[in-house]
Amino acid sequence: MADLQDDPQSSSTAAVGELDRIAPAAVPKRTAPVSPESVSGPAPAAELTEPEPEPELAELVAEPEPEPAPELAEPQPPEPQDSLSRAHALLAAHPVADGYNRLAWTLGQRQWHDLELGESTLDTDIPRLRTGGVGAQFWSLLVPAEYAGDRAISATLEQIDLVKKVVAAYPEGLRLALTAGDMADARNCGRIASLLGPVSGHALGESLGTLRAYHALGVRSVAFAGTRWAGAKGEGLTPFGQEVVREMNRLGVLIDLTGAPREAVHGVLSVSRAPVLLSHSGARALTDTPTNASDDVLRALTPDKGVCMVGFAPEQTVRRVADHLDHVREVAGPECVGLSGMYGADVADVPHADDLRDVSCYPHLIAELLDRGWDAADIALLTWGNAARVVRDTEFTSRATRRRRPIPTAP
Repeated sequence: MADLQDDPQSSSTAAVGELDRIAPAAVPKRTAPVSPESVSGPAPAAELTEPEPEPELAELVAEPEPEPAPELAEPQPPEPQDSLSRAHALLAAHPVADGYNRLAWTLGQRQWHDLELGESTLDTDIPRLRTGGVGAQFWSLLVPAEYAGDRAISATLEQIDLVKKVVAAYPEGLRLALTAGDMADARNCGRIASLLGPVSGHALGESLGTLRAYHALGVRSVAFAGTRWAGAKGEGLTPFGQEVVREMNRLGVLIDLTGAPREAVHGVLSVSRAPVLLSHSGARALTDTPTNASDDVLRALTPDKGVCMVGFAPEQTVRRVADHLDHVREVAGPECVGLSGMYGADVADVPHADDLRDVSCYPHLIAELLDRGWDAADIALLTWGNAARVVRDTEFTSRATRRRRPIPTAP
C-alpha cells in the first residue's frame, strides 16, 4: 500500500502502457468533443446548403464545345429562267414610262367608260396597264390639224379637263404628275403617273400667253410638228419659234419634235438648253414615214441625251418594234431610246398585231429584247430611266433659266 501512495502516477502510466503493448488496434483512441459554447458562447446557426448532385458520368468527361455554325445568308429568290419571267421581274423594278397614249381623245368620243373594271372595246384600261408593267404615261392632247384658232384651243382645254376628271375618278390607279418627283412618288405608291401632253403646237394660237396658261393647267409637253413657226413651210425655226423654245425652257415644258422637219429639229437643238424628245417615232432607215426620225436626227439627240420614244404602229409585230429599238440604240445610244405604245384607241378602229394587241403586252417586247442581248441596265433606261431623266433635266433647266431671264412681255 505504501508503494502505491508513494508514486500513484507511475503505476497508472505503467498500466496504460501495458495495455498499449497488448492490443493497440483493439482500443481506439477517443477524444472528447470540444463544445464551442465552452470557448466563446453559442455559435450562430450554420446556413443550410443543398447538397451538390453527383455529377453524371458524361459530365466527368470534358468534351470540347462545338464551334458555332457560320451565319447563313438569307436565301435569295431564284433567278427567273425564261425571258418572259425575266421581263416581268424587270418591269416590276423599272416600269414603262409610255410616251404617248391617245386615250383622252377616244374617251372624249364616248358617253360612258369604266377603266377600273376594264374596257373590252379599248386596248387600254387600268388592269391591263398594271399587267403590262406601265408606271407612267403621257396623255396625248393632240387635236386634228384642221382644227385652227379658237377651235383648237377649246378642244385642247376640253381634253385637259377630261383627263383630270378621269384621274380623279380612279385615285387607286392613276395619279396626276407634274414633275419627275411626282412620277417616282406615284410609282412608289402603286399608282400610274399621268402627265399631260403633248399639246398640238398649232393649239397655242401663236401666243406665249396661251403656252403659259397650258403650263398652269399642268401641261408638260408641246409638239412642234405642223406649225408655221417650226418649219411647216420648209423655213426652219422662225423667230417666234425660237421664243417658244426659250419660254418652254423657262417654264419646264418638254419639246416634242415628232414629225418636225429636219431643219426645225436642228434649229430647236441650237436654241434649247434642255433635252428634247420624240414622243412617238421610230427609225426612218427601217420604215420611211413622216413621224420617224432619220439617222442624222437620231445622232443629233446624243450630245444632250434627248430621247426617241419608239412607237408601235398597228401593223408592227414585237420583232419589228425590236428592230427599231435596236437601230435607235445603235445610232443614238442607249440613253436616247424609250417606249411609246400609242395605245388608247378603239380596238375596232386601230387593231394591233396579236403580240402587241393591247397595253398589257409590254413584257413580250422586253422578253424579245432580252433574247437579243439587251442587258438589265439598258432595259431599265429604256423603260423608265431615260423618260424620267428628260423630265428631270427639263425641270433643272427651268430653275436655272428663271433665275436669269425675265418673263417676256407682249410688244
